Amino acid sequence: MRALLCHEFGGPDKLRLGEVVLPPAGPGELKIAIHACGLNFADTLIIQGLYQEKPPFPFSPGMEIAGEVIEIGEGVSDFLVGDRIAAMCGHGGFAEEVIVPAGMALRLPGNMDYVTGASFAVAYGTSHLALAHRAHLQPGETLLVHGAAGGVGLTAVELGKLMGATVIATASSAEKLALAQRYGADHLINYKEESFRERVLEITGKRGADVIYDPVGGPVFEESVRCVAWEGRLLV
Repeated sequence: MRALLCHEFGGPDKLRLGEVVLPPAGPGELKIAIHACGLNFADTLIIQGLYQEKPPFPFSPGMEIAGEVIEIGEGVSDFLVGDRIAAMCGHGGFAEEVIVPAGMALRLPGNMDYVTGASFAVAYGTSHLALAHRAHLQPGETLLVHGAAGGVGLTAVELGKLMGATVIATASSAEKLALAQRYGADHLINYKEESFRERVLEITGKRGADVIYDPVGGPVFEESVRCVAWEGRLLV
């Protein structure tokens, strides 16, 4: 099969298309024919040797995929050949096929296409873990989402609304804010045109945001500290 391979650490220009032979699916594993693969920040790190996982050369990046089950390993009873699935694979997704543990795969809903399925796990998983398990966001609380038009930002906006929060979204343009609004944001702040700290304090009656979701950092973090509520949670 063909795969986009990393033979040495560096940028995307170092990747080369090559041929790889996969073994059969082992016990507890699925072999997947890949239809789509997500591209994440972690993929840019792993090819530079800056990620916590460092596969041996040559390896293919790509940690979240969607595709069709083409082979089932011993002991797997939850899937059938032909099932449409999404899965986390750590690396190996920039290829025609990949082998994944069956426990890392989920069937795609009938109305979800492969591209959506391949872009679902990292962004939504990150935001769900952050909001539900780390911040313990509660109904009625105020959630401030920075970078609200990005992958994790949009999912945080959407999940925050589903969890019953009032969502304040920040972004750098009217177009990006309109996108965040379509995903459910209640209040929109263009941080290029106004101070988000002052606007958040105005919206919350000087109380501040209960939860702040900050995938940006730097000066944004410094200003966020100044508009977080008493007993609030700041996620970075």
